[in-house]
Amino acid sequence: MNPHGNAHTLVQARRRDSLDKRQRALTALTTLEQQGKKITHTAVARTAGVSTWLTYTEGIREHIEAAQQRQQPSGSRLVDTRTPNTTLRTELELARQEVRNLREEKERMRKAIRQQLGQQLDAFGTKDLTERIDQLTRENQRLQDTLRQATEDNHALHRQVTSLEADLGAARTSLRRMIREENRSLEKIV
Repeated sequence: MNPHGNAHTLVQARRRDSLDKRQRALTALTTLEQQGKKITHTAVARTAGVSTWLTYTEGIREHIEAAQQRQQPSGSRLVDTRTPNTTLRTELELARQEVRNLREEKERMRKAIRQQLGQQLDAFGTKDLTERIDQLTRENQRLQDTLRQATEDNHALHRQVTSLEADLGAARTSLRRMIREENRSLEKIV
């Protein structure tokens, strides 16, 4: 599995899709202009089968504006007669369309990733998975045996420490008695 390769493949596919949409928009613009139809962002988007948002992006917008200028009778200027509310509504609609497109694209990418992960899981055959489970089971058993042995060794050492502590206590008691008896003997002599 190579997650970096998968991401690279998705990025490349997205880039090709974007270039294809841009080319379709430019082709639609040329077609509309040759047919003598009125050039608008919406008309280009519908003809190309792309979002209106794309027609306002850099690299497409300039071509549309140039075609609109060419359509104007000589001596007239392109004047924006739209009201601010109309402009805002248009921008809002463009934003909504972009959101819809992004949601659709996100869902397409999710499906593609799910499918790719499914294919990768299918690539692991049952035999490979069975071998891996057996390997993990053996490793688990080895670790349990090691733990059991370490626990037994710990208990044995604990018993040995308890025994040595008892022996040490007895030796101390015995040493105290000997010191007392020796002191009594010395007192009788003196």
